[in-house]
Amino acid sequence: MPTILIVEDERTLAETLRYNLEREGYTVVVASDGVQGLEQARREPPDLIVLDIMLPRLDGFSVCRILRQESDVPIIMLTARQDEVDRIAGLELGADDYISKPFSLGEFLARIRAIMRRSERQPRTSEREVLNAGALRVDTGSRRAWRDNQELTLPQKEFDLLTCLVRNRGIALSRDLLLERVWGPDFIGDSRTVDVHIRWLREKIEPNPAQPCYIQTVRGVGYRFEPPTDA
Repeated sequence: MPTILIVEDERTLAETLRYNLEREGYTVVVASDGVQGLEQARREPPDLIVLDIMLPRLDGFSVCRILRQESDVPIIMLTARQDEVDRIAGLELGADDYISKPFSLGEFLARIRAIMRRSERQPRTSEREVLNAGALRVDTGSRRAWRDNQELTLPQKEFDLLTCLVRNRGIALSRDLLLERVWGPDFIGDSRTVDVHIRWLREKIEPNPAQPCYIQTVRGVGYRFEPPTDA
């Protein structure tokens, strides 16, 4: 069964969530601070992480930022604060969802189910396709990509986003369409998720991320992939 890591220092809440998730059939691991949570996520990668923001030793924002550089594991952030700034910050760091305390158990479990369904339906293709675009080369079969013959390190979502853009070169794709194609129709985050991953992708494929020449912003719409030259 899928494994869920709960990183929460409020013991009563952590145990309540553990009990109800285990009743749903999930395997649950609990960590009580940010450092322990990060170590656990690295030692035995879970299928989903429930991550509190206010944690001892290492806060949830820092844990999320570190994990997002290493994996695409779905992350739901929890906070006792109602501040929209916290929500925006969490999504900017790559969190998949954000729940403010107090929350209903029914809503919490519904969001868990939605994310798990989406993860299970992530498209995987065994058909090999090599896409060339300027100095970029993308091999969908091996899920590897290169720029100027130097291999890029791309987590799952960044690779899928790049593949979608390259396949639709010259076409303006809306943020909502990219969310549906890459994250799936059940995704309950918002368009900032696309913006964050585009920024990370530009840092890896653009000669100058501040003046992108591959991924163009289409104001009011989304993004268009337009390589400087086609191979």
